[in-house]
Amino acid sequence: MIFSIDKINAGYWKVTFNNPPINLFGAGFSKQLMVLMDEMEADSDLKVVVFESANPDYFIAHLDILQANDFPKGPGRTGLSAAWPDIARRLELAPFVSIAAIRGRARGLGSEFVQAFDMRFASKEKAVMAQVEIGIGAFPGGGGMERLHLLTGRSRALEIILSGQDYDAETAALYGWVNRAIPDAELDAFVDQLARRIASFDKQAIAAIKGIINEQAPLAKNEDLMATQTKFYAALEWPEARQRIGALFGKGLQQNGELEFNLGKHIVPHEA
Repeated sequence: MIFSIDKINAGYWKVTFNNPPINLFGAGFSKQLMVLMDEMEADSDLKVVVFESANPDYFIAHLDILQANDFPKGPGRTGLSAAWPDIARRLELAPFVSIAAIRGRARGLGSEFVQAFDMRFASKEKAVMAQVEIGIGAFPGGGGMERLHLLTGRSRALEIILSGQDYDAETAALYGWVNRAIPDAELDAFVDQLARRIASFDKQAIAAIKGIINEQAPLAKNEDLMATQTKFYAALEWPEARQRIGALFGKGLQQNGELEFNLGKHIVPHEA
């Protein structure tokens, strides 16, 4: 199993995930996450859930490109017709609070995964954030085009997406990509204390606060999310994208090695 649940108390769950070797977000990850979402939504006592990676070097590396066409399809609970955007929307609309405790690399769909959470806290020393899709000749297709600018503003979102480079936690916090960058030795205690504090309050009040903020703060539109994802899958078939992806696989893409560890550097051909 990729996901394990530690039910700290009735209102507070901690979810740890591990998909060796580098936590790729593939079809299996998506299917198990859908089951987990069902379980979390069905628990009327759940108030806050913390997600963390068991791999200190990789939160979620990125989309598993080899499984890009294997994700579950069909009408989701939120009206979105593909598994990932539907899960992300369910996280946004859930009556419980979702928190990402980020260690390691969160690139591409990994970055888009945490954008769907209510809060994001990153290890100052170990978190790395990036939208690297331009390096494969494409663009973010899992919500980054719709959500990132809501967090960072238009200009910084363009910088992040068009550069494709790695960003440290302090810069990510400065940009609004994450709530805070916290010293690694303090991250777990900080997130745990916050989650326990939230869980001490009434579920009705928590759900009302999220609901009102969702009504008044902009959320990505369903039609925009689906339109961009459709364009993304089409972009993967562009000759230029296929050439870039092939070259990166030849150098170690999706393997636990130097290329993935410093992907933001290696997606630029003359620096590879």
